[in-house]
Amino acid sequence: MYSSKASSKHSPKHCVVLDIVGFSASLLGENTPNINRYIQANASCPMEGVFPAVTTTAQSSMLTGLLPSEHGVVGNGWYERDMAEVMFWKQSNSLVQGNKIWHKLKQTLPDFRTSKIFWWYNMYADVEASITPRPHYPADGRKIIDLYSTPPGLHQSIESKIGKFPFFSFWGPKAGLPASRWIADAAMLEYQQNKPNLQLVYLPHLDYCLQKYGPSSPLIGAEVKAIDAVVGELLDFYEQQSATVLLVSEYGIVDVDTPIHINRILREHGYLEVRDSLTWELLDPGASRAFAVSDHQVAHVYLKYECDRAAVKQLLENLPGVDCVLDHEEKKQWGIAHARAGDLVVVSKENAWFTYYYWLDERKAPDFAPTVDIHRKPGYDPAEMFVDQSLRFPMLKVMMRLLQKKLGMRMLMDVISLDASLVKGSHGRPASTIDLGPIFIGPKDMVTGEGMKMTDVAGKIEAFFAD
Repeated sequence: MYSSKASSKHSPKHCVVLDIVGFSASLLGENTPNINRYIQANASCPMEGVFPAVTTTAQSSMLTGLLPSEHGVVGNGWYERDMAEVMFWKQSNSLVQGNKIWHKLKQTLPDFRTSKIFWWYNMYADVEASITPRPHYPADGRKIIDLYSTPPGLHQSIESKIGKFPFFSFWGPKAGLPASRWIADAAMLEYQQNKPNLQLVYLPHLDYCLQKYGPSSPLIGAEVKAIDAVVGELLDFYEQQSATVLLVSEYGIVDVDTPIHINRILREHGYLEVRDSLTWELLDPGASRAFAVSDHQVAHVYLKYECDRAAVKQLLENLPGVDCVLDHEEKKQWGIAHARAGDLVVVSKENAWFTYYYWLDERKAPDFAPTVDIHRKPGYDPAEMFVDQSLRFPMLKVMMRLLQKKLGMRMLMDVISLDASLVKGSHGRPASTIDLGPIFIGPKDMVTGEGMKMTDVAGKIEAFFAD
């Protein structure tokens, strides 16, 4: 059981990459019987991750073999200077600069087929099949949950067999196993239907619970066991299909207890500007001398005037919870010297992380702050996983909002907490030990030991198909 079978040289080869987000060697043990058995039949090794250790950057590096300084994905979002707007969680594959692994393989294997199942930057990728979340946004302000797929009709065909994608378990207060369970089922159906040579499958479950509870929480064991069971089913299925499986992760997650409100500090020192909008305040990045795009344990700080660089850097270096501030030379050394990156890149200490919060009076927080709104917020907000417990009857308010929506009324699902102290896990900075970093698991001849880098994954896949 769990051997990595490769097809003969006279048959098409098939490789499946399962991305178990947030998984690290520190989680291996009694709760991972299926992954343990797979390692025993194959091999595993730690990977040196890329910086920042966040989803879109890690995935882009694995699929291009390039560092962020080359592929340009410097985080899950960044500031577009020409538009004076922060862009977060965009989906166009063209944002990833450089050739992807399937481009290289098609040069020698013209009939090579690739499927992307929920990996990021999925839309308009020149692959044969893809599925990704993509709601509809009618002009009346509603948000209608749906998916986007290539070829058209793919996700509808799959949903007709396994039910609608449980969107609300993909992110938000209900984030949990059902989304990863559905993705796994969809991946198996898509594989049977299209038999791709390379299938990329994204399993985000651990990412949610580890950030919500922290890896030291006694609740995590059951969550690890749950995703291990899903992985076990996938391993059994792909073994029956004679496909070689690689298990990878993007980063490990550490316990945190110190949120850093970096934009509030910049505002208090006169660098950040806001615009009064109706009854709340909006970050005004184009008018700000300095502001931060916060992304877990990393913050990109964009400067309007070069003359502010030294003073802003000194201010940030002295902030409690800040580990270091990367300037020109340090950004080159850390592989993030790209035009999209902040003029300064701030890294937190291991127990800390950065919020996007910029208001000084909670009554002035923007209307989207207490909602799940990953595109409108000028930074990543893990507090979206928590319902505001200061509400007298929080679930009653949720039910009332859902009823309003069902009746076709305009409503705001303003039930999310603004208490950043609730977040117990984070990532983004380099791993302090190899057991807390990303991991690579696969056939013995593809595992190189402790010297493997995340940027080697594309080459491993290319070599597999070249043999």
